[in-house]
Amino acid sequence: MWIAELSRRTDVPVPTIKYYLREGLLAPGEAVGATRSRYDESHVRRLRLIRALVESGGLSLARVRSVLAEVDEESRDVHEVLGAAHGALIPDDLTATVESRLRVDELIAEHGWLVFAESTDRILLAGALDALEKVGYHLDDDLLQVYAKAAAEIADAEVAHLPSGDRQSMVEATVLVTALGGPVLLALRRLAQQSASAKRYGSSHLPG
Repeated sequence: MWIAELSRRTDVPVPTIKYYLREGLLAPGEAVGATRSRYDESHVRRLRLIRALVESGGLSLARVRSVLAEVDEESRDVHEVLGAAHGALIPDDLTATVESRLRVDELIAEHGWLVFAESTDRILLAGALDALEKVGYHLDDDLLQVYAKAAAEIADAEVAHLPSGDRQSMVEATVLVTALGGPVLLALRRLAQQSASAKRYGSSHLPG
């Protein structure tokens, strides 16, 4: 396909595609003559991945470049790529109290989770617990355990649903689920909270 068709299929403007080509985020197409190139399905997948990371994931091009480098590194397994995607999605300036970090470490150990020792998600969770404490809400262990068990079930299902086959498709799907799955879970949680609230406290507003 020519670049115009690639643009139509991915909803990425031609000037943006050319920019990604210049920056090395997108591999060159097959040269056909001095000024034209052909592109294939691998370019469609890569552009959709870049678009998802930039537009929906909110990543800078520098962070996108870092994730794509992990995706393209053949020596990296899917688990390592997942870790790189997590790291790219998390801010660099995280802080958390020692108490909350220990609480997170204990939770991880209790559930037997195999987590990167340097995972910034540990600090992210600890910082979230600290933020609740600062506004006077203590997330008790019972509710935290509920969250952990639900998260484990979701994670197992997500990993099980990754496409089998070639490595490239698998790692791209892994990055997409990591970057874009959060908003889906957040919306579902809010919808479920509305339903649980209506059932517990009653509601005069019936579903339409």
